[in-house]
Amino acid sequence: MAPSNLPPVFNATAQDIEMLLSAQCHIGSKNMQVHMEPYLWKTRPDGVNVINIGKTWEKIVLAARMLVTIDNPADIAVISARPYGQRAVLKFAAHTGASPIAGRFTPGNFTNYITRSFKEPRVIVVTDPRTDAQAIKEASYVNIPVIALCDADSPTEYVDVAIPTNNKGRHAIGLIWWMLAREVLRLRGTLASREAEWDVMTDLYFYRDPEAEENKDSAGQDEAKVPGADDAGAAAVESGFTNEWEVSGGTVGAFAAASGTAGAPAASSWDAEGADWAASSAPVETGNQGWSAETGGETQTGAGNTNW
Repeated sequence: MAPSNLPPVFNATAQDIEMLLSAQCHIGSKNMQVHMEPYLWKTRPDGVNVINIGKTWEKIVLAARMLVTIDNPADIAVISARPYGQRAVLKFAAHTGASPIAGRFTPGNFTNYITRSFKEPRVIVVTDPRTDAQAIKEASYVNIPVIALCDADSPTEYVDVAIPTNNKGRHAIGLIWWMLAREVLRLRGTLASREAEWDVMTDLYFYRDPEAEENKDSAGQDEAKVPGADDAGAAAVESGFTNEWEVSGGTVGAFAAASGTAGAPAASSWDAEGADWAASSAPVETGNQGWSAETGGETQTGAGNTNW
């Protein structure tokens, strides 16, 4: 990292440099725009341009000092048409009081006063100069300064302050917006001192996929809860869950006694009923016997047809 041109009080800490490296803010694209060449450190053998994060930090401080000069924070417009930067833009606006434009930029926001969303900001901050080209173009018509997060291949036309960083990764975009918001609050005096930690987590500025979050929530709700030792209690575990079986067995015995189907009385009743059945097992006269007698007579006489 090149030596810093800032006063010592504005120098980045070792933790800030580690966060920039871990979020891959220094990884640029393989293509390079000529005006971004001063912000590059070197080109790797695989063709990837590495950005000098020392200059990234200097531009963050410069942009924060520009934003602090705006008396009314609502006169700062923060813009992101890309989904990766929309959450960061909304959080930045919530913490600093800026006016967010997340999503599609309506043409005429800065030039056509008849539109419902007409704004007259004093400075705008965009996430990607290529995606937010319409906002930068309209800002050039009305002489609004532009601060932009620029990659190695980003166009720098009409951009007044370019913050060199990786504007294609979700973590890199969120971290740069988080650092810019923290630096603005430091210069305003909202934070007690530069050594004081900001209680806002960096993860709040990172993009999250809504579909992945919904799938995660639905998967957690579908899982059936299996009762464990905590639900059953320690006493049930020590007794081996035998109390419930004993109670259920006693209930079954009481039910059997009440219905007269348990023990010796049940056997005697069955024997008595069996004796009655044996006594009543004598042959019973039915209509079939008469039919057989008549049939036999017809066979012996040979005159069966006369009976019919």
